[in-house]
Amino acid sequence: MSNSNYYIELEEEYGAHNYHPLDVVIEKGEGVWVYDVDGNKYLDCLSAYSALNQGHNHPKIKEAMINQLDRLTLTSRAFRNDKLGLFYKKLSDMTGYEMSLPMNSGAEAVETAIKVARKWAYVTKKIPRYKAEIIVAEGNFHGRTTTIISFTTTEEYKYDFGPFTPGFPVVEYGSIEAIKAAINENTAAIMLEPLQGENGIILPPDGYLKAVAEICKENNILLIADEIQTGLGRTGALFASHHENVRPDITVIGKALSGGFYPVSAVLADKDILGLIQPGEHGSTFGGNPLAAAVGIAALEVIEEEHLIENAQKMGEYILEYLEEIPKKNIMDIRGKGLLIGVELKHELGG
Repeated sequence: MSNSNYYIELEEEYGAHNYHPLDVVIEKGEGVWVYDVDGNKYLDCLSAYSALNQGHNHPKIKEAMINQLDRLTLTSRAFRNDKLGLFYKKLSDMTGYEMSLPMNSGAEAVETAIKVARKWAYVTKKIPRYKAEIIVAEGNFHGRTTTIISFTTTEEYKYDFGPFTPGFPVVEYGSIEAIKAAINENTAAIMLEPLQGENGIILPPDGYLKAVAEICKENNILLIADEIQTGLGRTGALFASHHENVRPDITVIGKALSGGFYPVSAVLADKDILGLIQPGEHGSTFGGNPLAAAVGIAALEVIEEEHLIENAQKMGEYILEYLEEIPKKNIMDIRGKGLLIGVELKHELGG
């Protein structure tokens, strides 16, 4: 029996079967390479769904984490710590947003963005209380919490998990007319992925996000961009929304915000939006902890210092050109932006 089989049997016996992973048991990662328990070496083309934009086991992020582990890991937000303010400032300096609200997982950050948008809707836009709606798109993936699966269009994510949360009209992704038709006096926000990742690397028509942003401005609606998978350099821009010179009112980030070392996410917005949240209205025991802040600062510095955004654009163009030269016998489509690329195989091959 191989070493892999031993670990696979342990997972199957004692773990909930909420995933069906490939039967490759990874024990080590370095840069773009991973190694399994049987001594095989693989090029990691998945990059933990963009959580590893900086590569596996990046030395600078690891050093920052080790240094902070020796000092302080958690206080809860009942106290201040000497890293959180620095993290806030780094996020603002790098992204241009005035404020941030740190959480842990991407789904938590999306849930937070929903709460923030609703708060703005009732306090600023004066939508009747508990009537606010947030328009979302078909094929969306924003997480698997109970509110978020309420508006998924992937049946396996929601089957047998109801009842669901109302207030999320679903429209065709890429259709401006569908968005216009869904807007009413209770529309608080439109939440989109600038490029759909989980749905199969789906790029909307050129100009789509810019047109949505203009519609939002005309109708006093917030634009929320879920950049958890597309952000922090993956598509050859800091945020995928930047490809169309769009600055969403709220941007949600995670994954590569820690370089794969620790769960770190955040909601970004200006003070007229995030400043509405008052003490006690939202929180997290671990959100904004000093270890997460130290890791987050280092992860952002690596993106800047190693020019990962420019590299993603350059290497993405190279890889797309290379993939286009492959015979199309078994390939239906190749699409992507930067280093977020999908190769769709024909259905008979599992595509």
